[in-house]
Amino acid sequence: MWHFSLCVVLALAVVVTHSVYMWRNPKCSGKLPPGSMGWPLLGETIQFFAPNCTWDIPPFVKERMKRYGSIFRTSFIGLPVIVSTDPDLNYMVFQQEGQLFQSWYPYSLRQIYGKQNVSTLHGYLHKHLKNMVLNLFGHGSLKNMLSDIESVATRNIEAWARQETVELQGATADMVFGLTAKKLISYDLEKSSENLRENFDAFLEGLLSVPVAIPGTAYYKCLQGRKKVMRMLKKMLEERKRNPNKVNTDFFDHVLEELKQADTVLTEEIALDLMFVLLFTSFETAAMGLLVAIKLLTDNPRALKELTEEHEKILKERENPKAGLTWEEYKSMTFTFQIINETVRLANVVPAVFRKAQRGINMYLDMDIALDVDYTIPSGWVVMVSLSAVHLDPVNYKDPLDFNPWRWEGMGMKGASKNFMAFGGGQRFCVGADFAKLQMAVFLHCLVTKYRWQSIKGGETLRTPGLQFPNGFHVKFFNKDYEKNKDPKSELAYYPKQK
Repeated sequence: MWHFSLCVVLALAVVVTHSVYMWRNPKCSGKLPPGSMGWPLLGETIQFFAPNCTWDIPPFVKERMKRYGSIFRTSFIGLPVIVSTDPDLNYMVFQQEGQLFQSWYPYSLRQIYGKQNVSTLHGYLHKHLKNMVLNLFGHGSLKNMLSDIESVATRNIEAWARQETVELQGATADMVFGLTAKKLISYDLEKSSENLRENFDAFLEGLLSVPVAIPGTAYYKCLQGRKKVMRMLKKMLEERKRNPNKVNTDFFDHVLEELKQADTVLTEEIALDLMFVLLFTSFETAAMGLLVAIKLLTDNPRALKELTEEHEKILKERENPKAGLTWEEYKSMTFTFQIINETVRLANVVPAVFRKAQRGINMYLDMDIALDVDYTIPSGWVVMVSLSAVHLDPVNYKDPLDFNPWRWEGMGMKGASKNFMAFGGGQRFCVGADFAKLQMAVFLHCLVTKYRWQSIKGGETLRTPGLQFPNGFHVKFFNKDYEKNKDPKSELAYYPKQK
């Protein structure tokens, strides 16, 4: 009997050993990039999601870059992945959207964003939805939003200045979400019986966390938040159907008009997923960008001084000092654009994006990538484009961890390039990028021309790998006109106190 038991144990050992060997040495018709596949099924998931407090390239990526080079293989929860920190390969991956690659998100993210969200749709349907969104966030529409954005920023900062301290992470999120939700679905928190905003509180934390849907985990909270938001959006949609607006006033109205068309490709499920994604992505980038910008300016008085001078010059050259911002004044904010570029480069709010190979790809033959070794990406494998590795590469940016807006001098308002992909690239370049930049620029104008601020506590960052401020960022705001009248010679009337 013991002979049989021994044989079973040995057989199991052989099977397990063989399985582990095959997992760690996947078949490939060409040459795979170097790397480790980690443990079967689990892969290197835990290492990837390990929290860190650095602004630098995530340790998971940085350690493997040193060991394997700019392109390496790994796996997350049973999924084989090629990680690219190479600017040329990243650029080509974005450019080959719909040909060699297609947009892809892990199952856990699809559960949160929605199975029919615009990020996972392809071809004509994706193009159609993108054009719908551009009607809201396009150049002409943004011009019309300028005064609304300025009013919202002015009103919020005035309220903050009346408070003893302000927790800026929540305050900026509330402000930007309020504006975005109003433009999308005419949502007004003060008039609504339900708080739509609070369901997004832990969303980014859960979005980029270990996808374990157990009560108490960040991922579970994220899923529950989505369910609540979707119920509220569904309720709003039904209400709007019963009582339609006579004139199209928000994006919801345009969606309803589209749903009425006999030949539409839009469904209610797609429309609701679209609303959900737009609500999150259009406010999260701008809110986090503003928070990071204020934190960086607090620690860099020279940059704050030059930014303030640029905006005070706008006021001095204005015929009517009480008039609102004009589009021409917005476009003249050269140093402000440099601040925004540098902020989003350092923040890396979205640290990585994913694409799936449509077929087996030889990097040298199919993509004309000049590498020392001719690597192959097998069909069905996912490429993780590491944006932070490009944005924080000393080859691309001297002293990459330094906040240096002057590095952007003469480069204008940056779009996408091989070395700058904060808003993605290719066909999937973020359609809300200009909206986010406009909000940041207008807010900074309203802030530095009338107020100064002092950091009280918090401001520490954590990446998991998404960016968070776990202790918030508590700030005290002061009205500069009041301070100048109180003490005209005081420099503290203009610039924050430094610790």
